[in-house]
Amino acid sequence: MTSARESLALQDEDLPAFAAELGIPGLFDAHVHFLPPRVMDKVWSYFDAVGPMTGREWPIRYRFPVEERVEYLGTLGVLRYSALPYAHKAGMSEFLNAWAAEFAAGNGNALRSATFYPEPEAGAYVRRAISDGVEIFKTHLQVGDFDPTDPLLDPVWGAIADAQVPVVVHAGSGPAPGTYTGPELIGRVLAAYPTLPMIVAHMGIPEYEDFLVMAERYPNVRLDTTMVFTDFTEDTTPYPRDLLPRLRDLQDRVLLGSDFPNIPYAYAHQVESLVRLGLGDDWLRDVLWRNGLRLFDA
Repeated sequence: MTSARESLALQDEDLPAFAAELGIPGLFDAHVHFLPPRVMDKVWSYFDAVGPMTGREWPIRYRFPVEERVEYLGTLGVLRYSALPYAHKAGMSEFLNAWAAEFAAGNGNALRSATFYPEPEAGAYVRRAISDGVEIFKTHLQVGDFDPTDPLLDPVWGAIADAQVPVVVHAGSGPAPGTYTGPELIGRVLAAYPTLPMIVAHMGIPEYEDFLVMAERYPNVRLDTTMVFTDFTEDTTPYPRDLLPRLRDLQDRVLLGSDFPNIPYAYAHQVESLVRLGLGDDWLRDVLWRNGLRLFDA
């Protein structure tokens, strides 16, 4: 039987009251993007063009200026969030990291975020970012089109593992496969750096079970919910329901992620999609708030 909560239809304006009803102060979103405006405009143009990595209409729901997006997250009750810049070529990371550091300094609820790319300077600027207080890294194997086992990244993975700064990795082959996506190559990285604090973006869509196994095998691997379980994703790459008991068992290592602002539906639908899984209020409290707090604000 479906409970009243599982059939609840949430709107954006409902989220603060919903969090209060659960007994949490708000939401902790580990997968939000803030980029320099010119870079974000290029990202949005790509989605507008229905590029080969999307293959479908993808209207950006929250196409607001930076300040308005920050304010809107506040109205949603999102009290902590990332910025997650990502580099698609060499020579970009340090510029993105400087912008993200300035953004975090001016927005106290934002995690200081950074990125990297396989280039000779990567080890040095990643160590510098860690020394300067970065809280989360992001890298995108599909957009960056690079091999995560590239020797140029050895000092990067080593520094991140040593410092235990979480890194969000888009390694799954969704929405379209890349040259280096899938579980095999990033699995080699984890085998070499078994303490790496990796957050699997989008739960590894569509290789859900492979990445679930990684989280079961490696205690510092976490999964973020970004776009998973939503109607938009379920239409093409549904999450296998036989995996839900195992996902419930990983309750302390699943993090809310949304991909705000680059989503084609209301933010509340991501939360609603988690509610209707029926994994319980305590699971929701951990995923929506407590797990992020433990990981980043402990």
